[in-house]
Amino acid sequence: MSILLSETELQRQGYVHEAVDPRIDLFEAIQDLKARKNAVILAHYYQDSDIQDIADYIGDSLGLAQEAAKTKADMIVFAGVHFMAETAKLLNPGRKVVMPDFRAGCSLADSCPPEAFRQFREAHPGHVVISYINCTAAIKAQSDIICTSSNAIKVVESVAKDTPIIFAPDKNLGAWVQKKTGRNLVLWDGACMVHEIFSLEKITKLKAQHPEALFIAHPECEEAVLKLADFIGSTTGLLNFTRENSAKSFIVATESGILHQMAKASPDKTFIPAPPNNNCACNDCPHMKLNTLEKVYLCMKHEQPEVNIDPALFDAALRPLQRMLEISAK
Repeated sequence: MSILLSETELQRQGYVHEAVDPRIDLFEAIQDLKARKNAVILAHYYQDSDIQDIADYIGDSLGLAQEAAKTKADMIVFAGVHFMAETAKLLNPGRKVVMPDFRAGCSLADSCPPEAFRQFREAHPGHVVISYINCTAAIKAQSDIICTSSNAIKVVESVAKDTPIIFAPDKNLGAWVQKKTGRNLVLWDGACMVHEIFSLEKITKLKAQHPEALFIAHPECEEAVLKLADFIGSTTGLLNFTRENSAKSFIVATESGILHQMAKASPDKTFIPAPPNNNCACNDCPHMKLNTLEKVYLCMKHEQPEVNIDPALFDAALRPLQRMLEISAK
């Protein structure tokens, strides 16, 4: 889902351009809309801190999928990127799902075009297809099981050892899972723009400047970065590690939004974002950061833009998600 949508397409999707009265207390207004519309706000850890603070649930992809599957709300407001809102809709076909900015796509999901992936699958017959949840509904519909970084090892190990596996779309996560499980995975050549720009040189220097700090990284990072890590884990795994570990300082190689929750959970500890190899020295996801508190308010007020799934894809995309949730529950 590219963020480069035309103005006509944005209007068709219900994207609302409206100035918000600066006198409005957005936190209060959003709480009022939640109550009146029986709405729930689900937010990813990579959202701005204001959105995290107003959310009913904050989590990584697995936690958000699990929460979406059990919600009783009439309207789900998904503060994340498009594939996450699609997942919520797949799990809640009878509920309205809206997102603050319909242009919030995902570089990793965009790296796996459906037709190209179909040809890739056909070139590897007899393989079970495990797709990382960071993909479009069209890719989910071509998959046998979905996984997240939290459960990827468990999902791969659920497949019989003599069964060949295609793992898509993240090659870095796939390589890490392959190393952890000892399975020979056929990897699609995709990657997350945020997790691929961390500078090995800058991280090495930062570790030298902070020898007491533990270096922790998300498995979407490149192997050279992961080799330096004291701990590798999903976003929730990283958060839990910083909460439970006795160290007082951490260098964190993932999207910077998680540092807000880390600081809230452990206010006595120091969290240093790992430096990327770019001019702004920031490791923010530009897609995630398209969402703002003002846009959360507007999408709840107008109940737009609404996320829907192509009916021709729906059942096929839902099945591998349900399989993932079944495996995760065991």
